[in-house]
This record gives sequence, C-alpha cells and structure tokens, in this order.
Amino acid sequence: MSAFEEMEEDGTIWMNGEYVDWEDATVHVLSHAMHYGTGIFEGVRAYDTEEGTAIFRWEEHLDRFYNSAKPYDMEIDFSREELTEATLEVIRRNDLDSAYVRPLAYYGYDSLGVSPGDCPTDVSVAAWPWGAYLGQEALENGIKVEVSSWRKHASSQIPTNAKTTGLYVNSMLAGEEARRHGAEEAIVLNKEGNVAEGPGENIFLVRDDELYTPGLSESILDGITRDTVITLAEERGYEVHDNVSISRGELHTADELFFSGSAAEVTPIRQVDNIEIGNGGRGPVTEELQTAFFDLVNRRTDDHEEWFTYV
Repeated sequence: MSAFEEMEEDGTIWMNGEYVDWEDATVHVLSHAMHYGTGIFEGVRAYDTEEGTAIFRWEEHLDRFYNSAKPYDMEIDFSREELTEATLEVIRRNDLDSAYVRPLAYYGYDSLGVSPGDCPTDVSVAAWPWGAYLGQEALENGIKVEVSSWRKHASSQIPTNAKTTGLYVNSMLAGEEARRHGAEEAIVLNKEGNVAEGPGENIFLVRDDELYTPGLSESILDGITRDTVITLAEERGYEVHDNVSISRGELHTADELFFSGSAAEVTPIRQVDNIEIGNGGRGPVTEELQTAFFDLVNRRTDDHEEWFTYV
C-alpha cells in the first residue's frame, strides 16, 4: 500500500486510555486543533522480523513526541510506559505483522479562542498496514522530484524541531504542486534559498563517495531515519557532513541523491527539475545504505538491538 492508497477502515484505535473501534475514533468539529493545527504527532514503523514484530527506534520517537509538545505548553497526561503499552496492544488487536504507527496529541474541544485556554490535550495511537511510501518501484528505480516554489518556514517563525500537525500544510502544498507538474515528490528550500528537505523526508547528497545532508540550522526536522542513515554510513567508512548548507544548483550536479524518513525509509532520487542525477537511477552508495537499512530493520543482522521494541 502506497501513501496514496485508501486505508482499510476497520480495527482498533487507542484514544485517551480507551480502545475504540476505528469508526468510533472521532473528534468534535470545534476541537481547537481542527481550527488552528495545534497538534503534534509521530510516524513510526514496525517491521515483521524473524524474531516477531518489532517497532523501530520507538524510544527516540517517544522522545521527539514529548519534546514536540513543549513549545505549545501541551501537557500529555500519559506516561511513556502507558503510550508504549497502548501502542503494543493496538498492534496486537489489529493483528499486524508490520505497521505504520501514528501517535497523536492535540488540543481538543473546549473553547475556540486562538489561545487553547482550558482545551484538553487529547491523545491517540493508531496503526495500520502501509507499504513503501512512494511505491515499491521507487525504492529500486528512484523518483522524480521538483524543487517547490513554496519555501520552508524558518525556526524563528515556528519551531522546526517539533513535529506539528499544522506545519504539514506547507508539506502538502509543496508535494501537490510537484505532483501536478508530473513529479512524484518535492524538495523545499529554506528562506535563504538553500535546500531544506522533502515534504516529509530529509535529504542526502552523495559526491565523491562522501555524504552531505543539511544541518538543523537549515530549518529541517531532526529525522530519526536521518540519524540512522548517518550511523550506518559512518560504520561503513563513509565521511558524513551533517551540518552543511546545500544550494539548489548542487542538487543537479550530485553523484547521487536520496530521501530518508520513517515513511519513505531510504528512497533514491533519479531526477530533479527534469535533470537526471548521476546514472539516472539508484546509485551505488544509496544502494549500499538502503540495503544496510533494510537488513537492519528486518533483523537480518544483530546490529543495534537497542533500537527495537518487540511486540
């Protein structure tokens, strides 16, 4: 199932401490988050391994979830242990061998001033089957992308290190613009005109067998898959420059480009703005790191056992 296929509307979702049927997991139309985008979320994958279903880097995702709530003074009234057990149980109840997991916290229904006031913080966890985000073929052949006319907001405007629901309007605009023009995904630039990231992915550039990825000061989300790729690359002897500025023009002259993300995993980029990148397909460095990533998450290696939470 790709990102653009319909989800099956059945199963169980955890909401505010209760397990409810999928069709009953609803919110009030006057919820604060519905009007002002005041929610935070995570996207996490669980993989079907020989040792059972395993959530990848759950603890790091939980860290970011709670940290994302802080700029919005959002109090999450459930402990890490409660959210972990809720997530494991949702996966069990939905009988999922592999899954995409979506923890969500948002200001709910009470009042509709811009200030959330006494609005409650509602919390939910859903999980469903979700295959390659941009399609299985994209993992092998790469995707066509377009640099968007929409710019990424700066951290001086809205906290870019928080995974905030409302901020993804920017991502939606960029992605849909690219798809209208025949591309499969977008790249957004920051306010200085340097490369930031994809709508839901971090980006890596390969040049002379070295890796470059925009630093946190470039208005990017501190991606957990980004960190995974950096670790895997350094373990394989690659030099990684993870705090750089990348110009738009550098994209076109790269040896290789690829996206990373919990949904996108490791997806090669074969073309930017109708300009072929490298050999026009998945480059050798990208292929090596992609293979290492999938070997890791599917537990075909014993490396980094600490990154897995078993259902």
